[in-house]
Amino acid sequence: MSTGAIDTTSSATTDAPTDAPAAAGSAARPRLPLVVHVLALGTFLMMTTEFVVAGILPEVADGLGVSLARAGSLITTFAVGMVVGAPLMTVLTMRLSKRATLVVAMAVFVVGHVVVALSESFTVLIVARLVTAFATGAFWAVSAVVATRAAGPGAGARALGVISAGAALATVAGVPLGALVAQLLGWRGTFWFLAVAGAAAAVLIARKVPADAGDGAALPLRASLAGLRSGRLWLALLACVTTTGGVLAAFSFIAPILTDQGGVPASLVPLVLTGFGIGSFAGTLLGGRFGDARPGPVTILTPAVSTVLLAGIAVVSDAPWPMTALVVLLGLFGLSANGVLIHLAVSHAGEAASFGSALTVSAFNLGTAIGSAVAGATLATPLGTHGPAAVGAVVVALTLVPTTALALLRRRP
Repeated sequence: MSTGAIDTTSSATTDAPTDAPAAAGSAARPRLPLVVHVLALGTFLMMTTEFVVAGILPEVADGLGVSLARAGSLITTFAVGMVVGAPLMTVLTMRLSKRATLVVAMAVFVVGHVVVALSESFTVLIVARLVTAFATGAFWAVSAVVATRAAGPGAGARALGVISAGAALATVAGVPLGALVAQLLGWRGTFWFLAVAGAAAAVLIARKVPADAGDGAALPLRASLAGLRSGRLWLALLACVTTTGGVLAAFSFIAPILTDQGGVPASLVPLVLTGFGIGSFAGTLLGGRFGDARPGPVTILTPAVSTVLLAGIAVVSDAPWPMTALVVLLGLFGLSANGVLIHLAVSHAGEAASFGSALTVSAFNLGTAIGSAVAGATLATPLGTHGPAAVGAVVVALTLVPTTALALLRRRP
């Protein structure tokens, strides 16, 4: 993955997000290039495998003969793998072309899913999920830089909104479809399905993502890391940790929350997950569309509303319809600012755009790892299934600190 100047040209030119109205030319938005949508497809598969365990957690736990909390460690392990893997793979693939990095990452994704589908050992599953997470981290990091550069000045947040919408689509179609496949073919069938889909996506990416002759001409490592001294970059990364950590603290255990706490029939869980995903898909696209011109309101409003929704989920008991409505609304607001936060991080990283992108992956998944681990621990307390959403509400509320600071800093001359 290159960190050369070609990576940062578009990022630097988009590093002027303000809360003022967009320029007059933004009324006629140009089409985003095809490569952005191809990368969104790859991101859809990569994020489906991270989230799908949440939708089939009871089946996985029963199939492996482990507790729900231990089965949930498959989610935590994946998140930890992405925390470490994204920056590590950024360094290791620095001299590879971006297309090669993306194809290799997808190939590892396929192999990892075949191993999970075949193995009877929980330890082997943990290792396979960890390796797959490394590949996912590399894919996400390089996709963000390629999409930002391809979109050009003034459209970086919109392009990353589309990439993030690929992740959101994972909850619209990927997670419910995975849950449905698990009900029909068993939970291992879900991983076979992802392996086949990943192989097809690898072929598409190899054909559609253009080769980039400049990828091998990376800046020296020390020079490319200079942008990591930006305080605004670290504020954006802190917001990535808390907003995702809070939402995923609840979503990682959404199946038992819906059935055991909310009284939603197990057969309807895929439909509720679809509602969450549709909301998340729409919210992410809207966040990206408004994020280039008004990043402040987007990154402040969404965690504020999400905090209220998570608090509502924590207190609702044995009420299927209110619980369903709150979960769907959480999808609309919960992760809708992620594309804007990635764009801010890439922009503020300057020459370190690739590392800035990789660190957003680490930040999102550090939040997921911490949030899901703490939420899982509350299941064994008197809070029970009310615990994950309560934890999520507290963590998401913390997002308002860095996003408000960024908004105030943008108003300075």
